Amino acid sequence: MDNNQINNKGGNGPKMNMPKFNMNWIYILAILALGLLYFSSGGPSNSSIAKTASYSDFKEMVNHGYAQKIVVNKNQGNIKMYVKPEHIRDVFHQSAQQTGKDPYVEVEFGSVDQLEEFVNKAKEDKIFTGDFVYENHKDNDFFNMIFYNLFPIFIIVLLWIFFMRRMGGGGMGAGGGVFSVGKSKAKMYEKGGDLGITFKDVAGQAGAKQEIQEIVDFLKNPQKYTELGGKIPKGALLVGPPGTGKTLLAKAVAGEAGVPFFSMSGSDFVEMFVGVGASRVRDLFQQAKTKSPCIIFIDEIDAVGRARSKNPAMGGNDERENTLNALLTEMDGFGTNSGVIILAATNRADMLDSALLRAGRFDRQIHVDLPDLNERKEVFKVHLKPVKTDDSVDIDFLARQTPGFSGADIANVCNEAALIAARHNSQTVKKQDFLDAVDRIIGGLEKKTKVMTQAEKRSIAIHEAGHATISWFTEFANPLVKVSIVPRGQALGAAWYLPEERVLQTKEAMLDEMCSLLGGRAAEELFVGHISTGAMNDLERVTKQAYGMIAFAGMSEKLPNVCYYNNAEYQFQKPYSETTAKIMDDEVLRMINEQYERAKQILTEHQEGHAQLAQLLVDREVIFAEDVEKIFGKRPWTSRAEELLEAQMRADAERMAEERAKELEAEAAAKAAGEGLPASTDTDKPEEKEAKDE
Repeated sequence: MDNNQINNKGGNGPKMNMPKFNMNWIYILAILALGLLYFSSGGPSNSSIAKTASYSDFKEMVNHGYAQKIVVNKNQGNIKMYVKPEHIRDVFHQSAQQTGKDPYVEVEFGSVDQLEEFVNKAKEDKIFTGDFVYENHKDNDFFNMIFYNLFPIFIIVLLWIFFMRRMGGGGMGAGGGVFSVGKSKAKMYEKGGDLGITFKDVAGQAGAKQEIQEIVDFLKNPQKYTELGGKIPKGALLVGPPGTGKTLLAKAVAGEAGVPFFSMSGSDFVEMFVGVGASRVRDLFQQAKTKSPCIIFIDEIDAVGRARSKNPAMGGNDERENTLNALLTEMDGFGTNSGVIILAATNRADMLDSALLRAGRFDRQIHVDLPDLNERKEVFKVHLKPVKTDDSVDIDFLARQTPGFSGADIANVCNEAALIAARHNSQTVKKQDFLDAVDRIIGGLEKKTKVMTQAEKRSIAIHEAGHATISWFTEFANPLVKVSIVPRGQALGAAWYLPEERVLQTKEAMLDEMCSLLGGRAAEELFVGHISTGAMNDLERVTKQAYGMIAFAGMSEKLPNVCYYNNAEYQFQKPYSETTAKIMDDEVLRMINEQYERAKQILTEHQEGHAQLAQLLVDREVIFAEDVEKIFGKRPWTSRAEELLEAQMRADAERMAEERAKELEAEAAAKAAGEGLPASTDTDKPEEKEAKDE
């Protein structure tokens, strides 16, 4: 206890996090206080109007009984006669709402004695029955004039400064406010050590890491490249789908480059004021030149680098284009930016301006694609380090279960699996937790409370069994993993497949996939007797795929080897005629109908197995590929994933055999050296061995 007290006194104890005082409250209280002062005690007679009159008119108004109260100020030599409410219109020719609560008539007088004599006579005659008082203080008209004239201006200026500070992002002393609205908002990391991320934290993406590491290596050891006449790349653009690790690669560069690193988003250049974006670009590069050599990272550069409009009728965002022009000039204009490297990231490289993508600005376009099977294994190894798993978790199996997942998706799978295990009060995260996490991410939350009739449940089972049956008897369909009729998200049931990561898609493979998707609707028509809306998602996917095959891939009989793909932005005309569009529609309808008839034919041939599969689904709600194999027998074709896995296992076995042979050879050599005899190897021919024995 004493030691703790000593440490705390020495300043090494825990620091108290005191709440920060917000300066905005001072502005609000000051405005309220000044407003209260103005409206309560300073205004000209509480917002009531006044009228100047002569002394004769004053006497006449008193004799008519208009006076309610008379106030005399000897120092200023004037009288304020307050008018009765019922006579306001007679004096001011206005209503009481227009004149205010207490309107008065201001009169200058000469002798106080004559005034008192007149008022006393009026009181005796019962003409004036109000108060007659003296007010001898002297008002400071000069200061009153300054206060009432300048106070509204002061309030306006105060409010303007307040809002400009809020929009500028900070106080004047901190470099914010309206005077710094054109300053760059980039965050600078001197050495990048605060981020704590290196290339070891980036799993997979070997090609992208290699190109990025070359830039870092050039900054660390430029002589290695300059001796051969090489120059450092001026810029590198990271292109890839969302979640593939583009920003993570940039953080790794900041952690390992050992030079100043400026980081900002493309939207930071956008502001409501004209010319601010271009000013921030210039300020950013000016700061970078003072810290040269350094790296500038602009995330989501498509916010400012979108292609400039070529159609004047479409109009355009002139402010954004001015910002882009400033960026183009700073990156590779008349001046030089030696030692300043630009890194940028986007998932919409097709939208960027062609002048921004040319060599000299972005010398390299580094594609950060979705990870393949081996890269997903590496990503899982990184994200599974903090997760407590048991022996049932197989990284190879998890990598095969997550095709098409990005690095962010895999991180989400690991986190969801840990949350599911904690929900079940488990001490470790098991294999089933990961499978549930994958189902949760792909299909949505499981709805166990959804109420369905027995007929609806059987119809869904027949639909899903149709998908499973067709996929089992088509060669190029994706291998089945499991079938479920438990509602998830918007789906009432689902068949889970292991997608084949093919490098090339053949027409036969795409037709098999279409046939498998139409199996659910075909099963409903054959075995239920009516069709339902449960196949809407299947029909949508089939239609899109058919149009893609015909319009883009040239896989049509009537329109072979023709691609109508048009990448032009703001293009409202189709790149084909109405006659061609009619042919496309007919070809799509023919292709879908052919695969639908094929699906019905396969289901008719395997009607008994389909019925057993549907009944098993009704009884168990979830079945796996092993259950389908018991009904239909082993699948006649080997999937591509199984072929690759077998090839990899053979390669691993051969590698292990070679390593074992080398170990045995080394042991034999060591043993022979110990006995003083030359070591014999298996490479010797039999004749040579016999000669050695003789």
